[in-house]
Amino acid sequence: MSKQSIVIVYFSGFGHTQRIAETVATASGAQLLRVDEAGNLPAGGWEQLAAADAIVFGTPTYIGSVSWQFKKFIDESSKVWGAMGWKDKLAAAFTNSAGMNGDKASTLYALFTMAQQHGMVWVGMGMLPSTTKAAKRDDINYVASFMGLATTTPSDASVDEMAPGDLETARRFGQRVAATLARLRPAANVD
Repeated sequence: MSKQSIVIVYFSGFGHTQRIAETVATASGAQLLRVDEAGNLPAGGWEQLAAADAIVFGTPTYIGSVSWQFKKFIDESSKVWGAMGWKDKLAAAFTNSAGMNGDKASTLYALFTMAQQHGMVWVGMGMLPSTTKAAKRDDINYVASFMGLATTTPSDASVDEMAPGDLETARRFGQRVAATLARLRPAANVD
């Protein structure tokens, strides 16, 4: 058997979501697959997703939902859905927006619903939020998301100004996805 394969398919409009994707990928050993500005995957992208044991979906939250580029990718996945091509693959998701809430839950629900229609097995955060009076913005899971990874970057912040706590939360999320895959699919870990 081959080593487990995790693919992160994502769109990033300003680089913030890409930095989260890269952080999750580094922690999980995932391959990155970027949806382009026209909403398309690169050549071989659909085959890469078909071969994956786990797919992590990432998109910014724009106006309370996924970006139009990512929505196009989701709609095109209906061809895979018709054959139940992603059935029983692990699925997880992340999103970033400028507002602390920013209706990111709507985006994560949309990604969860899409994954459930594909028959995928969902991996949530599995970590407590930082909700005490002593909590600081750079604490783990400060945004307090459970369904998937949610991060917040002010609209005028550069990629280098992203909250260290969000990046550490992304790192731990990537580790969780990889650990869950290893636990549920131990045969996939044999080289």
